[in-house]
Amino acid sequence: MYLPALTLFLTPGLVAAAIQPQAYASSADGRYKLSSYSAPVRGTGTPGSNSTWKLTIDDTTFGRKQTIKGFGAAVTDSTVSVFNALPSAQRIALLNTLMTTAGANFAMMRHTIASSDLSANPAYSYDDSNGQTDLSLSNFNLGDRGNAMASLLAEMRRLQPGLTILGSPWSPPGWMKLNRVIQGTTVNNNLDHAYASQFAQYFVKYLQAYQAKGAKIDAITIQNEPLNSRAQMPTMYIYADEAGDLIQNNIGPALRNAGLDTKIWAYDHNTDQPSYPATVLSRAGGYVPAVAWHCYASSLDWTVLTTFHNAHPGVEQYMTECWTSARQPTPWNWAASFTMGPLQNWASGVTAWVLGTDTNDGPHLTGSDACDKCTGLVTVDTAAGTYNLRGDYYTMAQFSKFMRKGAVVMSGSGSWTYGDGSGLESVAATNADDGSRVVVIENRFGNEIYVTVEAKSGEVWSGLVYRNSVVTWVLPVAGA
Repeated sequence: MYLPALTLFLTPGLVAAAIQPQAYASSADGRYKLSSYSAPVRGTGTPGSNSTWKLTIDDTTFGRKQTIKGFGAAVTDSTVSVFNALPSAQRIALLNTLMTTAGANFAMMRHTIASSDLSANPAYSYDDSNGQTDLSLSNFNLGDRGNAMASLLAEMRRLQPGLTILGSPWSPPGWMKLNRVIQGTTVNNNLDHAYASQFAQYFVKYLQAYQAKGAKIDAITIQNEPLNSRAQMPTMYIYADEAGDLIQNNIGPALRNAGLDTKIWAYDHNTDQPSYPATVLSRAGGYVPAVAWHCYASSLDWTVLTTFHNAHPGVEQYMTECWTSARQPTPWNWAASFTMGPLQNWASGVTAWVLGTDTNDGPHLTGSDACDKCTGLVTVDTAAGTYNLRGDYYTMAQFSKFMRKGAVVMSGSGSWTYGDGSGLESVAATNADDGSRVVVIENRFGNEIYVTVEAKSGEVWSGLVYRNSVVTWVLPVAGA
């Protein structure tokens, strides 16, 4: 049976023919850092004495899955302060590396609405009002840190015009909560619904203030990790039905009445409670086009996203938080894995926690609840005025640099991870702008693997994949 190739709009037609097979690699041993690597060849090639592995991709119209919106990380107060500590030339070079095709080409950023645990003391909101009730929100003010955040996001948007920005709060102003504090106790750490209208208007004012500074926010979640209540960092507990009702009755209408087109994404927490976003959708589906997931479930299983997609096929999904750490070392392939797994299971984008920190994993709040071991994709030596791109940056860039916004993920097979953690994982996508096909391969073995990719369009490509590495193949348009 004839399987038509994925329909593409290419201008001019010669662009497709000009694409040559390429490969790039980032490896655990540091030998490769988004470096050019041996390109795949047509056919089965010559594996020699190397172990072999077969993958398949469906690059026909029948293999189309989700559309990619982008990759990136969380911009926290720590990120803003350490980036702004760099000399001008270094800072400009870093932002160009992060946000343009010269480097990672990140096209999605999640930012913290006011204080998170990765903020210097003290914790704050945009309307603290000295702890006093502010029904009219007349004391709303971004303050120095909010203004600095908005300025950085605006600069990122100028460098990456297609940037998607997600905003997530760790806590509303303390006076809106039953316990009347941003942090300090888990008792009554809930919204006081007497202030539900002010809670909604707080989002409106925040969105308007950021937009006025050139940092238009594309989406929000109404609470970071709504099932996580801590005393020594800003948090707030929100039940699933409560979240749905707040969106349906307060936040959604407030944004609409203010003429804002900002989307509301549900949940923003772990994969072990899929009933939470399902409940939100059942109560506020008209305002909620997407669901956000984190990676911290005790038994992490990204296939939860596929199950959720099957139940809610019209809802987009994103992996919006997963930490990386140097002091409590996460595995070399951690960032690759928390990008690969969601993409294999219908996620349209991935953001790591966190984009930038100093060399001491800060600044951060004091107290045992704040993360003092969260390491940025970029670390900045504020004393020396220099920065370092960590391995997690390079492994994420293996996706973001080549799978551009608008790319369509293909279905495929052949990925497998053994009980000891070794194995080979892969995901593929077709770029919408030039029709190139991108195959990202994560080799979890300590030896090189000769990989063959069989495409449903009839082509076969093969090549060597370096040990303990992420390798990206860029293939021509099917049939070119």
